[in-house]
Amino acid sequence: MSITSFVKKFLTYRGLEPLYISKGKGFRHSPNGVPVTLPPWLSEEDVGYFVSQLEKTTITGGVNYYRALPVDWEIGAAYNGAKVTVPTKFIIGDQDWCLEMFNKDYILGDEFKSDVPLLEDVVLMEGAAHFINQEKPDEVSKHIIQFLQKF
Repeated sequence: MSITSFVKKFLTYRGLEPLYISKGKGFRHSPNGVPVTLPPWLSEEDVGYFVSQLEKTTITGGVNYYRALPVDWEIGAAYNGAKVTVPTKFIIGDQDWCLEMFNKDYILGDEFKSDVPLLEDVVLMEGAAHFINQEKPDEVSKHIIQFLQKF
């Protein structure tokens, strides 16, 4: 799979199951050779920029981050039960795979609020996936500005 194809598939991925990229096979959710139609928020110019940066640094580091998620959880075990104690507004897309990965009922329910006691709001952005700042920049900016104006 080319880097261009990878970038397009990664940025446009929609699905609530965890993203899976197998070595040598690419995305299980989008077979090799299947063209990607870019959404309005992502241009060929954007893709070209991301590809040019990945050609300089390679994509291995980014992919290995996702491959190492089970290890990351082990490393972070010392923080199990720790509370986030700063004012917080949590924004996530309703099509972001992280919503299921971190348990939608937890994020939208009272348990998240107990772990983040100063959580002011959880915003579930309709029609958005993982890259909400690109997919819905005006809405995201509005939420951030409204949140920061309180301080």
